[in-house]
Amino acid sequence: MNKNLKTIICALFGIVIIAISIFAYTSFFGAPQKQAELEQFTVSTTTAEDRDKKIIDDAGEIAELLKEKGFIKSMLGFNIAFAGRISSRCVDCIGSGAYKISKSMSAFEIASVLKKGPYMKWAVIPEGLRKEEIADILTSVLGWSDEEKEQWISVYTAMKFDETEGVYFPDTYLVPVDEEPIKVAERLRVKFNEKFTPYAEETAKQNIKWDTLLKIASIVQREAADKDDMPLIAGILWNRLLKNTKLEVDATLQYARGDVGDGWWAPITLADKQIDSPYNTYKYAGLPPHPIANPGLDAIKAVLYPEETKCMFYLHDESKKIYCAETYENHRENIKTFLQ
Repeated sequence: MNKNLKTIICALFGIVIIAISIFAYTSFFGAPQKQAELEQFTVSTTTAEDRDKKIIDDAGEIAELLKEKGFIKSMLGFNIAFAGRISSRCVDCIGSGAYKISKSMSAFEIASVLKKGPYMKWAVIPEGLRKEEIADILTSVLGWSDEEKEQWISVYTAMKFDETEGVYFPDTYLVPVDEEPIKVAERLRVKFNEKFTPYAEETAKQNIKWDTLLKIASIVQREAADKDDMPLIAGILWNRLLKNTKLEVDATLQYARGDVGDGWWAPITLADKQIDSPYNTYKYAGLPPHPIANPGLDAIKAVLYPEETKCMFYLHDESKKIYCAETYENHRENIKTFLQ
């Protein structure tokens, strides 16, 4: 074989190797499209409506979702691009939240974006928290400073009298990490208005002021062991209010006392009942000045559609089962039977 032929064969072999390499790179790591707009890619299936769904927390599932949505050509290619963590857990590598990626990005570019962290994060606000507790969650998720946290508590959620408490709706939020605290407060209030609107007509029809409804709902939320208790507790609270009897509710007193080292909702003591506060419903009749927590829809609906009952008192036993009584004498018997 002459020298020229060998050179040609080597050149052809090199071209084939290069072609195979380009094909392999394109197939495994190349962008699915030449041009494409940035899109939001969300890591997590958790929403307010389906919190029980499984959160996507396996790197293989992330790759599968990227492939399904057309962001990558190869799951294996993405996992190699992402430092070869084929079987690692997402909680160790990709934070849940929202990312901006494009179908014109390579697997390496997408992996780089995901490694940097989400531009929006999930904030899960449970039902029945006071705004200080919500501030703790938001601070943990969004990395607020002590000053930003305090501003959220004392300024941004206190700009209007009726927005001091109760309108920071419990839900699952996807919040931009750089969103200002005042905007986050508005975000939660907007969600409350959205959720409450379907019940506004019934509230007006029953001649109930919306802030009165929220005050009672917040008490129901804190006093109920679960949502099944709520209509009965709401019915008893309405009975006491309509008869101008003191509510004598522990939760309002817990709100007045605050956190003295054992948490915001630690059991009250006899000394606590002497606290001079409009939230002390053992001392003062009627409702407190503001809601004592931020209730969910179940509590709101319970106030609008309470259980009809003659009971004026209630308690929960150690297993959280509720018992009610029409008279104080019967209530004392329940205390002896179920609590002593």
